[in-house]
Order: sequence, then C-alpha cells, then structure tokens
Amino acid sequence: MNKIQNQNTTPQQPEEQEVDLIELVQKVWAQRKLVFKVCGIAVVVGLIVAFSIPKEYSTSIMLAHESSGKSSLGGMSALASMAGLNLGEQNGADALYPELYPDIVSSVPFLTELFDVRVVDQDAVIDTTLYVYLNDYQRKPWWGYITDAPFQLLGWTISLFEDDEESNGGLNTFQLTQEETDIAEALSDRITVELDKKTGIITLNVLMQDPLISATLSDTIMQRLQGYITDYRTNKARHDLAYTEVLYNEAKEKYYDAQQKYAQYTDGNQNIVLRSYRTEMERLQNEMNLAFNIYNQMAQQLQMAKAKVLEITPVYAVVQPATVPLKAAKPSKAMLLIGFVFLGGAGSVAWILFGKEFFAKFKRKPEEDEIKS
Repeated sequence: MNKIQNQNTTPQQPEEQEVDLIELVQKVWAQRKLVFKVCGIAVVVGLIVAFSIPKEYSTSIMLAHESSGKSSLGGMSALASMAGLNLGEQNGADALYPELYPDIVSSVPFLTELFDVRVVDQDAVIDTTLYVYLNDYQRKPWWGYITDAPFQLLGWTISLFEDDEESNGGLNTFQLTQEETDIAEALSDRITVELDKKTGIITLNVLMQDPLISATLSDTIMQRLQGYITDYRTNKARHDLAYTEVLYNEAKEKYYDAQQKYAQYTDGNQNIVLRSYRTEMERLQNEMNLAFNIYNQMAQQLQMAKAKVLEITPVYAVVQPATVPLKAAKPSKAMLLIGFVFLGGAGSVAWILFGKEFFAKFKRKPEEDEIKS
C-alpha cells in the first residue's frame, strides 16, 4: 500500500512546483512598482558612476618577431606550435625567449627607464615627464578624493614628525622610495604584453587617460623593448667586433710602419749593389709582406664580425603600428548601466520574495520571546 501511495503522489510534484512558480511571479508582479522604482534609481546611480569615472584610452601594437634559432626537430616544431608549444626557439643558444617579454617590460629597471620619457597631452596643456604625469595629473572619481582624504591627512601628520631625507638627485633602482615604487606599480598595471604562441605575434597594449600619451608611450615602449632585445642578442658579437677592430687597427699600423721603413730604405740605397744592403732590403720587404698578410687577414675578420652582428640582429615586423585612439576603452557606460539595472532588479525581486518574510520573522521573534517570558 505504501508503494502505491508513493507512486500516486510522485506525478503531483511538478504541478505543485509550477503552481509555486506562478505564485512567485504573481507576487513579484503585484509589487512591480517597487521593482521599476529600484531600477530607475539604479539607472540614475549608474549614470552618475559612469560619468564620474575618468576616460582611459588604449593603444595596441602588434609585432611579429624573428625566430632566434633554427629547430632541429623539423616538422615537429610546427606541430608543437599548433599545440601552443615553442620548441624551435628553445633549441637555440638564445636564453631570451619571447615568453619573457612581459617580465622584461614589467621589471623595475625597464619601468624606471620610462620615468624620464617626455609626454604631451592631446590639448597641449601638459608637457612633462611620464613620472610627473602619473604622479600629479591622474584624474580619479569624486569618491576617490573622499576615501583618500583620511590617508593623506595621516601621511601629512606622520611627515611632520619625520626627518626630511636628503635626496641624492638621482634614481636608485636598487632602493626605490615609496613614491617611486607606487609609480612603477601603477605604470606596470597600465602596460600589458601578450604573446600568441601559435602565430608568434606579440601584442603590446598601453592604457592611459590621454589618447596622445597612450599612443606616444606605446611607441616608445616598443622601440625600447626592441633595443633591449637587440642589445642582449648582439652583446657577444659586438664585443667580438670591438676586439677585432682593435686587432685590425694594430695590424694596419704595423703594416704602414713596415711599408714606410721599406720605402725609406729603398729610396736611400738605390745605387748601392752591396750584398749586405740587398739583404737588409729583402728583410724589410719580407716584414712588410708579413705585416700586409696579417693586415689583410684582420680586414677579412673585421668584415666577418660586422656581418655576424647584422646576421644575429633580430628583425621585427610591425603588423599594427601605434595610432592615436579616437574612442575611450574605459569605462563602458552601457555595461555599467546594464550592471546597475540588473543588480537593482535582482535585489528588489529578492527583497520581495525572501527579504520581507525574513525581516518580518526576525522582527517578530523578539516580540514572541517577550510574550513567553
């Protein structure tokens, strides 16, 4: 009998759930004015927030880097690149892989070298260094000034009881001040470098509050990143070239000196037929020929060293250059409005369905306890 009763009651559960769902919808619909009112307030708040957040402009540059080494795996490197791996470059002697480019850009030495970059805003009102621009000219929402006021007051109070540190007039990357550290972190947050392992495309993105500064800084970072990588990869070859040039200049000087001695001796002893003079002339001629051979050999090595530097210098194809953005990337006013309206509507519905009952129960409980006592 129990089994029969359970089977009879089971089909009724979906109907009960449908009835409950309809009741919930009717309950919300009965208080729809509250939902519309909250959504209207959410629209106003969303507009205030959207227009209070400063605009920020994004500039993107796309680079195609040249592989630094040949893969010994043949066709396996192509299959590995399709799987997101980069086996071809890791087989070479170069230790500076493109995967390290984001770490290079976010490193303290690289960021601090950007502090002295000259930036000019689109309206030509601001003309200063990047460090001063990030420290003094950054706009923030009106509530940011309210929340920062207590901390600024606290910092000003503490500074009254601290001794002024003497500045050495330069930037010490080994020991940055708190202000320099904050500027470096803020700059790092505004610069992103991404590598597509399948295509080898490097994307550099810079986010700034002024479109011209965003484009200028992104182009500067691209050039300095290229210079950094080029200096690293050609470092040994350039040292070899400098050493070869020293040897070449020495060989050239010795050859010219031997040539001058031979010419002077020959001019001064043209009519002399003594064997001793002829022997001395042959000796000077041999020294001159030996010096010339060394000089010629060093000249060839010098040309090879120059060719080596050009050979290992990386080449970058700029797929997408820096351009001044016309539209702001942040904030997205439409998304903010949608988000505030959704939160307002969801919050009002949750209040109608659950909040009122919970608040009423919470309010009645102390009264019931007083009656029982």
